[in-house]
Amino acid sequence: QVQLVESGGGSVQAGGSLRVSCAASGYRYRFCMGWFRQAPGKEREVVATIRTSDGRTAYADSVKGRFTISQDNAKRTLYLQMSSLKPEDTAMYSCAASLSPVGDCYTKSYDYWGQGTQVTVSS
Repeated sequence: QVQLVESGGGSVQAGGSLRVSCAASGYRYRFCMGWFRQAPGKEREVVATIRTSDGRTAYADSVKGRFTISQDNAKRTLYLQMSSLKPEDTAMYSCAASLSPVGDCYTKSYDYWGQGTQVTVSS
């Protein structure tokens, strides 16, 4: 089992920055970690993923150059640093973990999910 707990969401004005965190517990190896978001009335979308073995990252086009995903293996924590935030970034942000070594981190299905943390960007 893997437990994921997000934190760090909040409200920020457009152009501002925010960092969300995801603390992982459990002893199963996580091959991929990712951040996803879902806005009201919209489908969940992938924001950024990271392959834990070598730190390889991938980003949605909408956040490239503004968001950075990173991991602290010692703290077993995943981060998403968000800069130049836009109102369209407003969503519930969730982290997820994949225990399978098969497939690309950006496109694969994920096994465990956190509850999410709300990010609201005002114009």
